[in-house]
Amino acid sequence: MELPVAVQQALGDSAAGVSLRDAAQASQNQLLRMVLLSDGQGNLQVICRKEDMIDLELLNKQLGRDFRLMKRREQLRVRERAGLKALPALPSLTGWPTVVDQRVNALPAVALELGEQNLAMVMPAEDFRALTAKADRRSFAVAPESVSVNLSDRGKDRDQLHSAIKKFTGRRIQQRLEDTLELPPLPETAQRIIHLRVNPNAVMGDLVDIVESDPSLAAQVVSWASSSFYAAAGQVKSVHDAVSRVLGFDLVMNLAMGLSLGRALKQPQDHPDGYVDYWQQAIWQAQSAGILASMMPRGERPVFGLAYLAGLLHNFGHLVLAQVFPPHFKLVCRSLEVNPDIDSSVTEHYLLGITREQIAAQLMENWGMPDEVTLAIRYQKNPAYDGAQSVYASLLWLGRQSLTARGVELGAGETVSQSFYEKLGLNREQVEAQFDELVTSKDSIMAMAGMMSQ
Repeated sequence: MELPVAVQQALGDSAAGVSLRDAAQASQNQLLRMVLLSDGQGNLQVICRKEDMIDLELLNKQLGRDFRLMKRREQLRVRERAGLKALPALPSLTGWPTVVDQRVNALPAVALELGEQNLAMVMPAEDFRALTAKADRRSFAVAPESVSVNLSDRGKDRDQLHSAIKKFTGRRIQQRLEDTLELPPLPETAQRIIHLRVNPNAVMGDLVDIVESDPSLAAQVVSWASSSFYAAAGQVKSVHDAVSRVLGFDLVMNLAMGLSLGRALKQPQDHPDGYVDYWQQAIWQAQSAGILASMMPRGERPVFGLAYLAGLLHNFGHLVLAQVFPPHFKLVCRSLEVNPDIDSSVTEHYLLGITREQIAAQLMENWGMPDEVTLAIRYQKNPAYDGAQSVYASLLWLGRQSLTARGVELGAGETVSQSFYEKLGLNREQVEAQFDELVTSKDSIMAMAGMMSQ
């Protein structure tokens, strides 16, 4: 393949030393990425190893600026001007000021992804140094493996949470967690639903009474049942109709629980650009968890409603972080934007000393939520978790990977092994076909999420 004209011009005499190879075959620790930043004063491009995490707060402190990821539409214009689908780490493509991370200097060779046919250009380190001779060299990136994220020991969660709060508030933690975080109590509707769940004599009328006692919730349940996603025959006129004819007792109970908890905390004004919003993430994961649960062998199948609820609440920690660490939540959002291929748990642990999964699970435990949901939220980022109720966490993990692989912007994704499907008794081809069908319902998912946020 011949190099694009803009790339040839940017390489200049160094083009002779470039070799092309499949990006997957290039040495992973030699792959570089270039990130475009901007603030009110101008633009900047930063270059680091692809696998490293950019510490944007540190970089801004070093430069005395307030950079954040350039808006998508502006990045698109830059690429279009260069005639490229993606920008390799070549500063002269834009001519903007450039900062290169010091870790790059230690590499014997570098690989620059082209974005064309998944190819990478490999060149000697001295050639790359010549191409970036005018760039500023600074230390602003961190190797993710140096960030020790607690994925498996729940016993340490409370201590880590208290440590994180002390770090950012400077005050001694004496109270119980719910007092410390100054979070609202479990909403009354959710309390009544939890009591209903454990009542063996509960009937549909009990659930209808609970939902109808909250006019906003009742309206949302009826709207949900009326959505094109369920294609109900005839008009849905009441909560009773929604429960008995369209959604069913179990789904409405868990939907009402997820809605009441989601409304217990304010939606943050800020969010990471490039991610779907809170309620869209909730619906995507709830639907995917329900699909996967239904596809498992009958004898091993988890409770559909609890799998659905775990999906609906999987990102509840996002809301909690915004309330617990409001000044630092912005840092998390900006860091997620410039590190799209690094999982949020690594970013959050590095910046806060705690992850959204840890803090949400602790709150769910305090609220007396079912263990299936609490443990699913806590361990959803750990595919190796095999403790109590592990199937629910596994469904959330697999659902996330299946959705991100199809372009749903939930954050960094991972490759799923065949053995993971086999562990759950799932047929890979059938699962992939179901998710292909699910993502074609994007408009319906977004419409349902819009109902939730009203």
